Amino acid sequence: MTQRSSSNFHDVIILGAGAAGLMCAGVAGQRGRKVLLLEQARQPGEKIRISGGGRCNFTNLHTTAANFLSANPRFCNSALAGYTQRDFIALVEAHGIAWHEKTRGQLFCDGSSRQIIDMLLEECRKAKAQLRLGVRISAISKAEGGFVVVTDQGEFRARSLVVATGGPSIPKMGSSGFGYKIAEQFGLKIVPPRAALVPLTFDAALLAQFKEMSGVSVDAVVSCGKSRFDEALLFTHRGLSGPAILQASSYWREGQDIVIDMAPKLDVLSALKKLRGDHPRQEMSTALAEFLPKRLARIIAEGAGGPERIADFSDLLLARVATEVKQWRVRPNGTEGYRTAEVTLGGVDTAELSSKTFEARSVPGLHFIGEVVDVTGHLGGFNFQWAWSSGVAAGKYV
Repeated sequence: MTQRSSSNFHDVIILGAGAAGLMCAGVAGQRGRKVLLLEQARQPGEKIRISGGGRCNFTNLHTTAANFLSANPRFCNSALAGYTQRDFIALVEAHGIAWHEKTRGQLFCDGSSRQIIDMLLEECRKAKAQLRLGVRISAISKAEGGFVVVTDQGEFRARSLVVATGGPSIPKMGSSGFGYKIAEQFGLKIVPPRAALVPLTFDAALLAQFKEMSGVSVDAVVSCGKSRFDEALLFTHRGLSGPAILQASSYWREGQDIVIDMAPKLDVLSALKKLRGDHPRQEMSTALAEFLPKRLARIIAEGAGGPERIADFSDLLLARVATEVKQWRVRPNGTEGYRTAEVTLGGVDTAELSSKTFEARSVPGLHFIGEVVDVTGHLGGFNFQWAWSSGVAAGKYV
């Protein structure tokens, strides 16, 4: 029993002071658990700080299980029902944080994302959860009655260990695949991780064709397989970005085409036929510029390779031009990778975990929450809601 009275013995050790880890620490501590939160970075909540342009898109009003990708799409149901977006909004309001809805149910702080970090730290303080920053972990092992975590700040023991280390996305924030190594050490399966919510890149030929388009944005519908996303698209010096592309990137796989409608609210063929009647002397690029950015209109007109004036375009040629606008089929050659990915797809296989407690079925006392688990949200606050919901589910149990 002397071991338990030592300052280095805790009920719960949480690895990672990001969104999920901080949430879990507050909930567990307020249940009377002695909690130690270990974070390798010098500051907690770094991904929260940079999110939403510094205003933190902290949840989405329309959160449902349909907004998440996983090898087991039903796994997220229990946690999302147990702690909803309304529950998190109530916490935000209880701390006096003003917020607004931007579009499509996305909620942001009126002020700074720092307010969300301060709120979570205050919840941890109320719970007497201990936070250690700048910690380097060298070994983790299972011991009698729990786990041992060896670090450069000492050796710590706990009955329960919660892994909330995130995925390898945005490595400059200190993120890595450390959580996967822990899972593998204890024999848990990993769904192969990949960058998600990430810009797509072009090969040299496409880059040459669209080099003048960098910085140009259009409203579009981007389809990848059966998934369709109706949001803005942005041309970049590497390829394509913008919300619609980031969403599609979670579904895209190498060698696959995406199909883009660059004028989703318009019957382009009818519009071109009308312009042919009304302004027969117009060049095609001028006609297309009626509903597309000028630079894009010029590229599509050049690619069509038809006559100079729209009057000389047959119905068949007009239909081809309309298809280039409405069903532009393009094959990216890759993504920008973890460097710019907002989240990581894949992670600890949900088949290994309880959907109610996030405890590993084969390793009692070991829990995985947040991004390290194979559950990935759409763009728009869903991944934060997953962090809150999974953090609360484990925090209520550890």
